[in-house]
Amino acid sequence: MQFTDLGLSQPVLQALDLKGYSVPTPIQQQAIPPVLAGRDLLGIAQTGTGKTAAFMLPSIDRLREAERQTPFKSCRMLVLAPTRELAGQIAQSAKDYGALAGLKVQSIVGGTSVNKDRNKLHRGTDILVATPGRLLDLIDQKAFGLGAVEILVLDEADQMLDLGFIHALRKISQLVPKERQTLFFSATMPTAIRELVKQYCHDPVQVSVTPESTTAERVDQYLLMVQQDEKQTLLEMILRGRHPVPGKFERVLIFTRTKHGADRVVKKLAQAGVPANAIHGNKSQPQRERALDEFRRAKTPVLVATDVAARGIDIPGVSHVINYELPNVPEQYVHRIGRTARAGADGVAIAFCAEDERAYLKDIRKVTGAELERLPLPDNFRAVVEGVGPTKREQKPRLAKPTVTPRFASRGTEGGDRRPRQQGERTDDQRREKGRDDAQGKSRQKHPDRAGKPRRDGAEGGAPGGGGRPQRRRRFGSGRGRG
Repeated sequence: MQFTDLGLSQPVLQALDLKGYSVPTPIQQQAIPPVLAGRDLLGIAQTGTGKTAAFMLPSIDRLREAERQTPFKSCRMLVLAPTRELAGQIAQSAKDYGALAGLKVQSIVGGTSVNKDRNKLHRGTDILVATPGRLLDLIDQKAFGLGAVEILVLDEADQMLDLGFIHALRKISQLVPKERQTLFFSATMPTAIRELVKQYCHDPVQVSVTPESTTAERVDQYLLMVQQDEKQTLLEMILRGRHPVPGKFERVLIFTRTKHGADRVVKKLAQAGVPANAIHGNKSQPQRERALDEFRRAKTPVLVATDVAARGIDIPGVSHVINYELPNVPEQYVHRIGRTARAGADGVAIAFCAEDERAYLKDIRKVTGAELERLPLPDNFRAVVEGVGPTKREQKPRLAKPTVTPRFASRGTEGGDRRPRQQGERTDDQRREKGRDDAQGKSRQKHPDRAGKPRRDGAEGGAPGGGGRPQRRRRFGSGRGRG
């Protein structure tokens, strides 16, 4: 089947031809016809299967056919995404697919200037891709409204529930018109999603991709059992090629459970000479975009992320995904490894599992049915751990205090100068005596009339400035104020 067989308009087909797309994926084949017909839809498919095009291509056609004007301070199509990165990628896809359709596309996410978002949405837009939090901020400021929405899309709905967007979604559902088309897309279908679908959709068409076509089938999955405090050493050995991991390293994506854990891994990799960037919720939007850009261009081929990027990184060429820490939600494992094996390519996923993570591993195997092939640790791993992983006390041993040489210790004697006295070399006493003789000789040359005159202290030869006058003993105090 070709895209030309799905009933899409000529401008959309030309945009697909410019991108080099001709054959639709299974989710696109099943979703595009009912969306073109105006039906509500519930799509169940794993990440990386082409869900964005499945709802964006037919929606662009429907907006073109309606031929309505762009609403003031509102939009005709609203796409909600859970993360900033995913929202940016959906907006870019909308611009590419609708390049010849004459539709205006905008994107608003958190972490950017609210004033800029208010200004660019002042005259409205045809397609708006947004994160729920920033959208509600603009609505509360009376800078935007949802009264003109014709199509509502919730992408990665299950993750929006995991991130706590349920209250925001309920508020948005009350603001959009009841007469609308609603498209739901999710990789998993928990009970909460089913209840949400009943509230949003009216008699939806359910489309699902068979398990044989899931991304996990194209990913070689491996398991390494390692202690928690030894994971960093194992990670460095893998990245340096000192562990025979299958596949050629191009871009490596590493997942941790916490933001601080991601920063800690990046810091230790930098200390080991491995450049890496981190991306998580505490990073500003410019920092996240810069990290993604360097990762996309392979300038920094190692990226450490939390689950905020588990569904927001659509970068071809990710060869390996390393689960530095297993996710406590088993569905997140599927989304993590789905960052590799994009667009029909193959990929490698490696999971580090410590003793306290065995329960997470059990849940992952139960939910996904995946069998992870266990790899042995390197032969010299224990020696490397003991050699490079000492405690702080062992890393910085206390240095012995240096031996202080006595001020007047003689050279060559025990406890004195370390260098032994050479043959014919003067001792300290001899040097001091010679210094006094030299000083007296210079004084005689400067004051020849004083030479030979007896000094008051009984020594021969006048001292500089002595003048033969006796030294008056100074008393304490000036003597003033005596009665």
